[in-house]
Amino acid sequence: MTSTLVSPPAVTAVGVDKVYGTGDAAVHALRGVDVAFAKGAFTAIMGPSGSGKSTLMHCLAGLDTVTAGRITLGDVEITALGDKRLTLLRRERIGFIFQAFNLLPTLTAEQNILLPLELAGRRPDRAWFEQVVDVLGLRDRLGHRPSELSGGQQQRVACARALVTRPEVIFADEPTGNLDSRAGAEVLGFLRTSVRELGQTVVMVTHDPVAASYADRVVFLRDGRIVDELAGPTPDTVLDRLKALGG
Repeated sequence: MTSTLVSPPAVTAVGVDKVYGTGDAAVHALRGVDVAFAKGAFTAIMGPSGSGKSTLMHCLAGLDTVTAGRITLGDVEITALGDKRLTLLRRERIGFIFQAFNLLPTLTAEQNILLPLELAGRRPDRAWFEQVVDVLGLRDRLGHRPSELSGGQQQRVACARALVTRPEVIFADEPTGNLDSRAGAEVLGFLRTSVRELGQTVVMVTHDPVAASYADRVVFLRDGRIVDELAGPTPDTVLDRLKALGG
């Protein structure tokens, strides 16, 4: 009898609690969260305001500590790492895209994209760089500074910066929050393409049902708990689930 080898999830949370404050002032942001995110998939995290979705992403990405439970990135339990090793892991194995583009205004688009590699003392893989630039449609913008780019172009530069290190996971926190609907659709289309064509793993927090519909799967939180999930989402099915959750 032959067995099929199934690759482990890109990121896993087991029994994760997050409490801010103590005593009567304690706020339970996450309560016993168990969730896994598949490699090479695009997953959205959604829920009403205050549901814990951003807290969960920050814990998954090693940007915040957990009160209880464990989080594993690939084969590494990040909740067991000290600050120094965690900083190295974030730099080498995780990519970030935020609502704010966080580009350095004095650098060109190309220099901004390559900055993480420069900070890590790593040489760029030029073939990968060229592929990312072409997928994002940034070829004729590489010499431009952020002030010479539209919001959508700046976010695409930020996406390229997140991808250039070939991270195991990209975490995107409301990546279209500062964009109009057309530019937002471009960025979301790129994230989906990066999963389909480049084998990337993307975990995105969003409040927007249209944005979530670009994902393969949506995970819903309420009051710090995973309460539902949806495969093959559409804007309407996502909106229906959010309404049911009071979001």
